[in-house]
Amino acid sequence: MPFKHLCLAATLTFSAVLLPHAAAQTAPSPLPAVATIASLDVPRYMGTWYEIAKFPNRFQAKCAANTRAQYLAQADGSVQVLNSCSTADGSLTQAMGRAQQIGAANSPKLQVRFAPEWLSWLPLVWGDYWVIDLDADYQLAAVSDAKREYLWVLSRTPQLNPQAYEALLVRLKAQHFDVQKLDRTPQATTPR
Repeated sequence: MPFKHLCLAATLTFSAVLLPHAAAQTAPSPLPAVATIASLDVPRYMGTWYEIAKFPNRFQAKCAANTRAQYLAQADGSVQVLNSCSTADGSLTQAMGRAQQIGAANSPKLQVRFAPEWLSWLPLVWGDYWVIDLDADYQLAAVSDAKREYLWVLSRTPQLNPQAYEALLVRLKAQHFDVQKLDRTPQATTPR
């Protein structure tokens, strides 16, 4: 084999051995799985929750303030979800949906859909609703999904104690959430 071809073959062999090793060293390690709370008492979770902050998303683009969710247990074990917010012109917009628990009766993993009932057989219309942080008094919660694409901070009151919010941010950072992406939600004094 001519020397030139021998050098090229050695270079290709050397590169084939080193490149995967180099890529493994420079590629970011995968994040650990999103951890939920240990268990959820669904009846205690029912009622009104005010959005304090969220990761921006397309389906809430028209919400300007006073975003809230109302959860109501249904006889079939599902949960009626009524999301509402004020738009920039002050009008109220609402979306009615349904949530269902995944797994045991105390599972903190739910799926929610806002598509019509007749489309509920399609997996694409369901989204993760995982309770990943919740205080013992059921007054402050964080909700996300398996991929960390969405994040909501919810409170039973429109205003949240700043120390409680900061402590929650620390816990969310420990779960590898980019809390810099959170947008605080303005609260209107009274919805129209």
